[in-house]
Amino acid sequence: MEYLDFELPIKELEEQLEKCVIIGKESDVDVTPTCKEINKKLEQTKKDIYKNLTAWQRVQLSRHPNRPYTLDYIKAICGDTFLELHGDRGFKDDKAMVGGLGKVNGQSFMIIGQQKGFNTKTRQYRNFGMANPEGYRKALRLMKMAEKFGIPVLTLVDTPGAYPGLEAEERGQGEAIARNIFEMVRLQVPIITIIVGEGASGGALGIGVGDKVYMLENTWYSVISPESCSSILWKSWEYKERAAEALKLTSSDMKKQKLVDDVIPEPLGGAHYDRETTFKTVIEYITKGYNELKDLSTADLIAQRMDKYSNMGEYKE
Repeated sequence: MEYLDFELPIKELEEQLEKCVIIGKESDVDVTPTCKEINKKLEQTKKDIYKNLTAWQRVQLSRHPNRPYTLDYIKAICGDTFLELHGDRGFKDDKAMVGGLGKVNGQSFMIIGQQKGFNTKTRQYRNFGMANPEGYRKALRLMKMAEKFGIPVLTLVDTPGAYPGLEAEERGQGEAIARNIFEMVRLQVPIITIIVGEGASGGALGIGVGDKVYMLENTWYSVISPESCSSILWKSWEYKERAAEALKLTSSDMKKQKLVDDVIPEPLGGAHYDRETTFKTVIEYITKGYNELKDLSTADLIAQRMDKYSNMGEYKE
């Protein structure tokens, strides 16, 4: 397990507990009372830390290297029913954007999401979860296929942003994202979107328009990352914590502003501490969301979706 800077008190206690257990095994000394005391202190420390997280600390948790990524969720919720589909039929297959058909609790879904990678080699292969225009065009192709066969769409968002390289701009990055938003608003099948990690800028919005939009508890969703915001406003990354607070990017902020429909609770410490519980909870929310949408007529589904996004941003003094 890797630890973030604010998790170091937990690391120290876990190391103490591990040493205590080893001493008990290697000697005749009864260390049970000591182990219980350390464990009790460990649980209290976890509660004290994770119940009072700042916005920046939640951003850090969303990027935790042990956190489950899109393909981890797909494997857990679909089992061996997932069939990956490739290519945008125009340029090439973007490895940062994965998609295909899979079943969740017996219901077929077209599942699309960004994949970051779990080590240096796979991160380079997946371009750190930053999709090119062909990635968004692949996503749109799969959504249109789902629409043709009446299959609901499930999108899993986890990206630091769309790839900003010269080649991406030459191939129409802005147009590809705008086209996806336009087409998703009027797609004739239910769309469920879950932010499972980072939800940054247009890169997230390119697959983020949904009838039901959920955020995991320790994720963020914003027009810009705290570091980039800090560098624009203060010409330095030093003010990223202040920027994170000002951006109101956490799941609770998003729910309060009515920009997402609900927050999916995570186990104490984050999704990586208890993956099985996290996957089970995500499946419950997908099933609940789909059950609320499946009986709506196509006209009502689209009208409700359009109203939802048209009403965003209303402000009264």
